[in-house]
Amino acid sequence: MSVGRIIETDTDVAEGAAWLAARDGRLESALAETGPLPLRRRPDGFAELLSAIVSQQVSTASARALWSRLQDAGVTDAATVQAHSEEALRALGLSRQKARYARALADAEIDFPALRSAPDQEVIRRLTGVTGIGVWTAEIYAMFSLGRADVFAPGDLALQEAARILYGLPERPTEKVLRQMAEAWSPWRSVAARLLFAYYRVAKQRDGIT
Repeated sequence: MSVGRIIETDTDVAEGAAWLAARDGRLESALAETGPLPLRRRPDGFAELLSAIVSQQVSTASARALWSRLQDAGVTDAATVQAHSEEALRALGLSRQKARYARALADAEIDFPALRSAPDQEVIRRLTGVTGIGVWTAEIYAMFSLGRADVFAPGDLALQEAARILYGLPERPTEKVLRQMAEAWSPWRSVAARLLFAYYRVAKQRDGIT
């Protein structure tokens, strides 16, 4: 199986946004409100996934503070995490559960360069095989660290709420329902995600919610 389109530049995002707007009037109106969409590319590799684990179920400020402590201690790669016991990782601020997840990620020996050329579903399968990495984290990694053009994260609450507002739904669509909705946005589902993320921010600002 081929990897498919990779989003590398703002031009790629703009191409996907134009494709979506031409096929869905609601997305076209959302794009008119958001303006050009951000590229939102992130690095790939161990540190990005470790950062995602650190950020689970804590505020943005807390996640940044904890990540800074790990960076200051030089504990952001597999070798250094493996060199630390769970107790030592907890001493740096990780919860017992996150210390276990960090060690599991380090012990998984993921071939990150190989993921760049792996099919989307293989990327998701490989990452979710690691304790502490769920489907949402794997899909976000595929979208923003690997630049996959046709991956979506329907379990994301912001995407669900944006879809509810944009399509006038009586309630947030479930992960299953939103995944089905997103099929119509293929082969640019990750650009649709970028658009919905941007629209969510616009809608909340419009409603006076920060």
